[in-house]
Amino acid sequence: MVPSDEVCMVNDAYIGKKQFEVKFDGKTYYGCCEMCKERIPKDATVRLAIDPYSNKQVDKAVAVIAVTGNNGEVSYFESKDNYTKYLKKQKQ
Repeated sequence: MVPSDEVCMVNDAYIGKKQFEVKFDGKTYYGCCEMCKERIPKDATVRLAIDPYSNKQVDKAVAVIAVTGNNGEVSYFESKDNYTKYLKKQKQ
């Protein structure tokens, strides 16, 4: 799992350093550049993701985030439990 503030939630990428904070609707999202800072409040699709284990929609601001790709791509999970189950499923 990775810290939320080190992820660009627009590009769904782990950056490995603190990103820009973008407050929206009482929640905090993170982006890597000015374009992200503008897009997060305007585009609901960049604030939401699908948990790859449960296939349920999750708000990126409250999700458990983990690197799941070979190039820093991240996935968003409803819970740590879903992430653990996802990992077990991948090893099968």
